Amino acid sequence: MRCAVVTYNFDAERWRENQRALLAARRERGELSDAELAAAIEELDRKYDEMVARLDGTFQLPGR
Repeated sequence: MRCAVVTYNFDAERWRENQRALLAARRERGELSDAELAAAIEELDRKYDEMVARLDGTFQLPGR
């Protein structure tokens, strides 16, 4: 029987920083207004909070 160890090295904070940088770049190019940027950041922070809540903890295989 073979066993495999899987690690999950996703950095949620870095993901959020990268997404914020993309939004800032879009604002700089004039693709987003100040209000649109604020709304996008609010939505991004909401998604980040939901993601962190899902990632917090140890993954368990069903039935084990």
